[in-house]
Amino acid sequence: MIKYYNRKTKDYEVEKVAGEKYLNWTYSSPVGMKLLEGIIKKKLFSSIYGWYLDRSLSKSKVKGFIKQFGLDMSQAEKDEANFTSFNDFFFRKLKPVARPIDISEKAVVSLGDGRLFAYENIDLNKLVQVKGFTYSLKELIKDNKTASKYSGGVCLILRLCPTDYHRFHFIDSGICGETEKIKGAYYSVNPVALQKVEKLFCENKREWSVFKSDNFGDILYVEVGATCVGSIIQTYTPNKKVTKGEEKGYFKFGGSTVILFFEPDKIKIDEEILKQTNLGYETYVLMGEKIGDKA
Repeated sequence: MIKYYNRKTKDYEVEKVAGEKYLNWTYSSPVGMKLLEGIIKKKLFSSIYGWYLDRSLSKSKVKGFIKQFGLDMSQAEKDEANFTSFNDFFFRKLKPVARPIDISEKAVVSLGDGRLFAYENIDLNKLVQVKGFTYSLKELIKDNKTASKYSGGVCLILRLCPTDYHRFHFIDSGICGETEKIKGAYYSVNPVALQKVEKLFCENKREWSVFKSDNFGDILYVEVGATCVGSIIQTYTPNKKVTKGEEKGYFKFGGSTVILFFEPDKIKIDEEILKQTNLGYETYVLMGEKIGDKA
């Protein structure tokens, strides 16, 4: 059972996990772990499943998924009947009014929908994956020079569940550089998996880029793939000016994670979110929602 904090209700809620029984069995049983290491974490497994979800045959899964997880489809640009495949539904766009953005230049907003951990004054060699498991930023992006800029800064980890809106956005106006791609495995990023696989973020396929924001310094974006995420799609144009809230990219099917790193003394995260992180709980946030302020 995974609990997270809801800022609106000021209470804890239990996450509805897609494929929960399968996930628990895979990461908890000897047979499941053997299948994980031998087949499931491999690119071929995710690519084949992703190929199926791109086909019209997979449309039959959409209605049941919406009903099972109680998704509000009135927020989507397309009607349920107009999706061409399950992936078309999965990375659906939302109506602009569904995700209002705090446009204040001093407001730090969430890059997407998901469950958020926030850490201040970070040690680059001991970034927190889950309690007891750490990793280093140098291992994560394989670029020592870039990594060194963020010592003592802020780290935000936004975990996107399969039930979440799966597009991610720029949190400020500015210019983003080229995307660097790192090949890797396809472990799940669910807390069940994070408690079983050491340095999971450094094992999985990932992409990173530096966003030179107008108000919050140079922000390091790291997108991490996961089981059945056949692709991380970058939709932005490198080295072109973007506005706050503009789309950066999206994930195809599967739970995924975006990690942001800020230089020291650039932002201050809301105390409520920091408190829940210290207690071990993620905070549920929506794209465009204010989560902090300019320092």
